[in-house]
Formats: sequence, C-alpha cells, structure tokens
Amino acid sequence: MTPTTTPTAHAHARIFRPHRDDVLLAVVSVLSGLLLWSLGIYNTSDRHFFPAWAALVPLLALGPMELLRRTAPRVTLAVGTVGVIADQFTVGNLATVLVFTDLMYAAVVYGKPAMARRLPVHTGLVTIAVTVASVAWLRTPQSLMIGVITGIVCFGPALTGATLRNHREAAEAARLRAEQTALLAEMDRSQAVVAERARMARELHDMVANHLSAIAIHSTAALSIDSPATSREALGVIRENSVQGLAEMRRLIGLLRDAGADQEAVATPSLAALDALLGQARVNGAASGLDFVLQGGLLPGEPLPAPVELAAYRIVQESLTNALKHAVPGTVRVRVTRADGLLTVRVESPYGDRPGPRAPGSGAGLVGMRERTELLGGEFSAGRAGSVWLVRAELPAEEKAVAG
Repeated sequence: MTPTTTPTAHAHARIFRPHRDDVLLAVVSVLSGLLLWSLGIYNTSDRHFFPAWAALVPLLALGPMELLRRTAPRVTLAVGTVGVIADQFTVGNLATVLVFTDLMYAAVVYGKPAMARRLPVHTGLVTIAVTVASVAWLRTPQSLMIGVITGIVCFGPALTGATLRNHREAAEAARLRAEQTALLAEMDRSQAVVAERARMARELHDMVANHLSAIAIHSTAALSIDSPATSREALGVIRENSVQGLAEMRRLIGLLRDAGADQEAVATPSLAALDALLGQARVNGAASGLDFVLQGGLLPGEPLPAPVELAAYRIVQESLTNALKHAVPGTVRVRVTRADGLLTVRVESPYGDRPGPRAPGSGAGLVGMRERTELLGGEFSAGRAGSVWLVRAELPAEEKAVAG
C-alpha cells in the first residue's frame, strides 16, 4: 500500500526546505573549518583547556545552523552564541567565528522586526562592555584589540544587517507607493472616462432630444390629421428640426474629434441665444397650442463662468423639450435671473391631461438637469406646483464658487 502525503506535509516541506545558498554556505563552512584544523591553523595555541580535536565540536554544531539561517534565525543565533563562546576555550577555529558572524547578520536581516532593532543595540553594548572589562583586567594597550575583535565579530554583522534591512524595507515601501500611485492613477482615469461619458451623454441628449421630440410630435399629428395643409406644415417643421439636429450632431462630433479652444467655443451655446431657442420652441409648439415667453433678464455683473452658462442653457432647453412632450395648451414661462451670487433658472409649463399626440419620455432629461446642477454645487427641483410643472435650478454665478 503506497503511503499518501497530505497537503499540510507538502507545505511544511516547502517551509523548512533550506535555500540552496544556505546549503552551500553550510558545506563550505564545515569543509573550510576541517581544512584549517587539519593544517594545524588555530586561533590560539597557548590558551585552551581541551585537546585540539575539541575545536571541531563548535564548528560541527554551528555549520548546520547555516541551513536554518532564514527560517529560524532566533534558534541559530542562540546556538551560534553558545558555540562561539565555547570555541574560546579550545584552540579555536576561524571558520567557527566566521559562521557566527553570518548567523548574526542573518538574524538581523531575516528575523522579526523587534529582534532586528534590538540586536545592533545589544551587540554594541556588549562590545563596549568587553572593551572596558579587558582594559580594566589586563591593563595593556593590546587589550583594546579584544574589544575591536568583539565589535568585528558581533556588532559589525548586526549593523551591516540592519543597514541592509532598512534599505530593503525602504525599497519595498517605495514599490508599494508606486503600485498605489499607479492604482490611483488608473482609478482616476476610469472615473474620468465615466465622467466624460456621462457628460457627452447629457450633451447628446440635450442637443438632439428637443429636435427629435418636435419631429415625433409633428409626424404623429400629420399621420392622425388627414389634411394636406397640416401635413405640409408638419413636414416643414420636421425638415427644419432634422437640419438643426444634424447640425448639432456635427458640432458635437467635431468637438469629440478636436477638443481645441476654437472648437469648444463654437460648440458651446450661451444664454444670449435664449431668444432664438424660445423662437424655435414656438414653431414646434404651435400645433400643440403652446406659447413660450421669456420673462425678466439677467442683472448686470461679471461674465458668468462658462460651465454655469452652459448648464443654464441646457436646463432651459431640456425644460422646453419636456413642455413640448407633456404640457397642456397654454403659456410656458422662462425666467433666468442673477442675484446674490446665484443664477436662478425657473421654467413653468401648464400641467394637466394633454389631448392629441404625445412624445414618449424616458426621464433622462430630469436626471441630466439634476446632474448638471449638482456638479456645479447648485440645487435643483422639479415637480408639480398647483396647475403648473415647475423646474427650478440655482447655480453659483461666481467663478470662485464654481472652481471650489
């Protein structure tokens, strides 16, 4: 029966499998130490308490620790500290000391952040303490070398590891910031695309819906009333609205192809064109018994910001389109005023059960008007007020308010 290996066992095997570089370090360290011992190259020959072969014990204990230097740095450092201290009571082996320095370095680089912060401080204090103690005990200039060697063996690797770890963490932080910046840029780009689509959808609706509504109303009237004169008049209105609608479409397409300043100026209407807009509405609404009146006017002041003027024009245009679709015979009143830093657009149309042909509506016009107003920080309302349907929008008339 073939034994099966669970996924957990595979995971543990992957976790504790030593890195190939660590395997190479362990093999080279042990072989180098054995070579030095076989050649009789010791750290000292006059200060030891055990026979020469005892120097191999710390070496063979520390060498395999290189296999765990990445996965268990705390354990390897503890074993390495005990081994290097024990090595001082033998003839000593240079390879043992070098292995300890690498284990100290690995403990700082691969250990937990708290240990990585503490080791340089602790090893520095140990170096100072050993230096002071050796000078006080031996009282010779050569005693300073004991402190220097201690610093090279423990404090130097810890400081080098801390420097490398700080550089790695800084590089990782920079990489994460770059990824976050790229993600934010992509989100901004996506939001800009969505906002631009919404803006172009509003522009397309406001520019074309008025003409298409008039075409729908007059074509329905021509089909329902069997009169040559009525049909001829309806066809004339249909032709005029078709030509104007095509012209608006061409201007919008030109704006999409070339977003230059000149093209933008041509494609952007202004409140000065309200008289012409109402004149066109009178022609389109004559068959439905609608009249359109512009009341009041703008008070003198600084020029309006271009986005505010465009939004006000489009709100009036869409309100007139809705009146052509749904208003009962009567008078549609448009009033645009400016006071106290606000531009107020007010459109009243007769409300009730409308006889005769009616163009279908989707509600996109009210949504577009509300979006235009809220994008500029204004307030919008639309609904029945007694016997009229009232559309009211308040827009900031100051450049600073719009920019803010």
